[in-house]
Amino acid sequence: MQDDLDEVLNRDFGPINIHDPGNWKEINQNLRDLLVEHGPVRRNNLDFIFPKGAEARCFEHHHFIRRLSNGETEDRRWLVYSNVLDRVFCFCCKLFKQGGRNYQLDTNGSRDWHNMGAKLSRHELSTRHYTSMHKWKELEIRLHKNETIDKEIHEQIKREKEYWKQVLIRIVAVIRTLAKNNLAFRGTNDKVGVANNGNFLSFIEMIAEFDLVMQEHLRRIKNHEVYHHYLGPSIQNELIALLARHVKDKIVQKIQEAKYFSVILDCTPDISNEEQMSLVIRCVDVSTSSTKVEEYFLGFVKVDDSTGRGLFNKLEELLQNLNLDIRNVRGQGYDNGANMTGKNKGVQKRLLKVNPRAFYMPCACHSLNLSLCDMASSCPRAVSFFQVVQHIYNFFSGSTKRWTVFKKHVKGLTVKPLSDTRWESHIEAIKAIRFQAPEIRDALIELSTSADFDAKTRGTAYSILTREIDNFEIILGMVVWHRALLAVNSVSIKLQTEDMNLDDAVTKLKDLVSFFKDYRRN
Repeated sequence: MQDDLDEVLNRDFGPINIHDPGNWKEINQNLRDLLVEHGPVRRNNLDFIFPKGAEARCFEHHHFIRRLSNGETEDRRWLVYSNVLDRVFCFCCKLFKQGGRNYQLDTNGSRDWHNMGAKLSRHELSTRHYTSMHKWKELEIRLHKNETIDKEIHEQIKREKEYWKQVLIRIVAVIRTLAKNNLAFRGTNDKVGVANNGNFLSFIEMIAEFDLVMQEHLRRIKNHEVYHHYLGPSIQNELIALLARHVKDKIVQKIQEAKYFSVILDCTPDISNEEQMSLVIRCVDVSTSSTKVEEYFLGFVKVDDSTGRGLFNKLEELLQNLNLDIRNVRGQGYDNGANMTGKNKGVQKRLLKVNPRAFYMPCACHSLNLSLCDMASSCPRAVSFFQVVQHIYNFFSGSTKRWTVFKKHVKGLTVKPLSDTRWESHIEAIKAIRFQAPEIRDALIELSTSADFDAKTRGTAYSILTREIDNFEIILGMVVWHRALLAVNSVSIKLQTEDMNLDDAVTKLKDLVSFFKDYRRN
């Protein structure tokens, strides 16, 4: 019972000892009802020693007991001691004082320990004390029987609070589901019961088909019984922000428990052509019984200055806002851009000046991708080969009629465009031609000879057929590049696994170098 009371009091009145009369600054009806319902709380433990004042006197436990003239004893339940003020108060007079003359026990309390016995005897025989005791007992009986004057109002308020609580639980559940699956919230309008009102309102309407709470909520909205229905775009954005803040706080708490961490940064322009920097932190998660290395994405940040100094200042600001000490950074990983990896003015160098223990490791996959790009661009025949691959894709995908002919002959993999950023992914584009060259050749023959197509299409198809598909050098390039890119892609995938460590990464890269040496020689 006492633990439940503490929980309620902390929730409604803050983290203070509300049992202590020294904290009763403004006594309203809600506080009075709550204190009366649970009764006075005082120190009855005889082992507790009350503090002594300047006169070496203090409150004594025997003052809690009243000795009657017939020899019997009576508990002074109304007498409570304040730890905050080191004074004693009359519980009922403090709560039910109705103005008039001020007395120590019902206003500021008393600490006249020398005359405390006589003072208590006079007080408990006073008219004002009898009046307050009567009000206290009367309210206590009504509260225990749930028969207060405003019982119906309180019950209605309680039911309404529970109703809105249940509504918000369902709204938050829908928002969490949509956010987790990266689904759009809103449609062309934001009205309940209207077509094309988006995923959020559609989910709410679907839940209302089976759930009585949401049925009642939509009924109130339809009948204009509520104005604030918590289904609009503003509350959606607010709840998303609250959920995101809660998740981020949990992540930061795990990082702070781990103490040491690594930072991973990358910059890219968004759809509005503004530079965005992503922050990922890698640490050892010690919050569970089985510790493991985890990476946590902490969001995108708009950057106006993409120089090494500007990015470092933004990183320093982000860590400070997250209450993370930059001196606890033990690793940093970026791409190979000069502003990131520059040995004089890059982010890694500026961070090393502040924290020499922040070991820098460039992204292995990015380095591998750049090596492959430089390797291919240094060979004119390789450049020409990949232009052929892209040309074949552009030709078939540039027309629905040509694509229909392609699908007629090629039943397996479709041709794909070349990626501008990830060179090892070129293998998917080459694979479709490498293993389906005869089928693609048949499609080109039909396009070059069919009267259903114009002269330009027939000429282009014939040119691709004779100069590219039937060209021995192109066929040889398909075999060579598919084998090379297959090995590179295999290493790239392994470098991105969660359990990859530095030693294994070095071994995989050395094996890849050995593969190229053997492949070139044999």
